[in-house]
Amino acid sequence: MRIAALALAALGAGALAADPPGSRRANKALALCEREAGSADERRALLARGLTLAEEAVAADERDAKAHFAIVCNLGKEMELRGASVGNLIALHRLRREIDRTLELAPDYADALLAKGALLCGLPRLLGGDHEEGERFMRAALEVDPDYLGAHLALARALADRGEAGARAEAERALVLAKRKADARAAEDAEALVARLEN
Repeated sequence: MRIAALALAALGAGALAADPPGSRRANKALALCEREAGSADERRALLARGLTLAEEAVAADERDAKAHFAIVCNLGKEMELRGASVGNLIALHRLRREIDRTLELAPDYADALLAKGALLCGLPRLLGGDHEEGERFMRAALEVDPDYLGAHLALARALADRGEAGARAEAERALVLAKRKADARAAEDAEALVARLEN
């Protein structure tokens, strides 16, 4: 169950006109979610602080879409650190609720669209996974931002997992974008995926 793939894949699009502005606390909570950490303990502390800030932002303004998404990001990455656990199954319900609320408030928020798509593709059907619907959300994120590198990579992986013919073309698009944006890590991921799909 690749629960946290949604949070990891959904970052890095940059601010778009369709993105909600978010409160100061919400933006700080997202920044904490994205911040690199030297150790797992430091990462946990950052995510805990980010989650608290995001929850405070939602309490101050329930209509702050970015605050709801900051909960998604921090909670999703915290779930990834915990690994497979009963606690993650409980947290999954909250994660889904927060993604859905984000999209109710900001239907054109590319990061949230990708997060929803990644979640649907990463979950087994028994827990509500749906590859076709997940891919639809990823494509919706790309309609909002055609240069969204994370969405191209996530879609390429989702298509590859299903053995779809369009996977290689999507991976090649991601590779071109990664090189254009000078994103070495994404370029490496895209190159590995292209190589895998050539075999």
